[in-house]
Amino acid sequence: MESKEEELLDGKDEDPQMDTSWHQSLLAHTAQFTQQISQGQVRQISPAALAYLGDAIYELYARMYYLLPLQRPEAYHRLVVEQVRAEAQALHLRSLTPYLTTTELDIVRRGRNAATGRPKRVNPEIYQQATSLETLIGYLYLTDLPRLTELLQKIHPEK
Repeated sequence: MESKEEELLDGKDEDPQMDTSWHQSLLAHTAQFTQQISQGQVRQISPAALAYLGDAIYELYARMYYLLPLQRPEAYHRLVVEQVRAEAQALHLRSLTPYLTTTELDIVRRGRNAATGRPKRVNPEIYQQATSLETLIGYLYLTDLPRLTELLQKIHPEK
């Protein structure tokens, strides 16, 4: 018979209600990490720098998303890597596009145009879309955290 801890680590004994509330509050506590940056300063940040920030924020989101139910570290890693791959990010961007404002679409376009240095394993168009998503996430993290949370909740990573 497995102990309660072993059951949790194996992903058994899941509480769907806890998962839903966890997902809804993923980014609610990150506001304390944002610096007070003016709109003028944000406009001066290059799309590549916004993508750099967005990459980190998106990976943190993915790590938090998969934190519950408790699993072994190898399982966390496998799940998160699948979500932060360029192919998954490109799919997520395409699913979000209908919900984006004109300003957000402009940020996406700037991110796409700034995508350089493509990895060999990824189609250049996919890489541009992934960079665009990261740019949007970085921009929204600095300017509109509630909107970022709203959009990230529209992304449905695989469990």
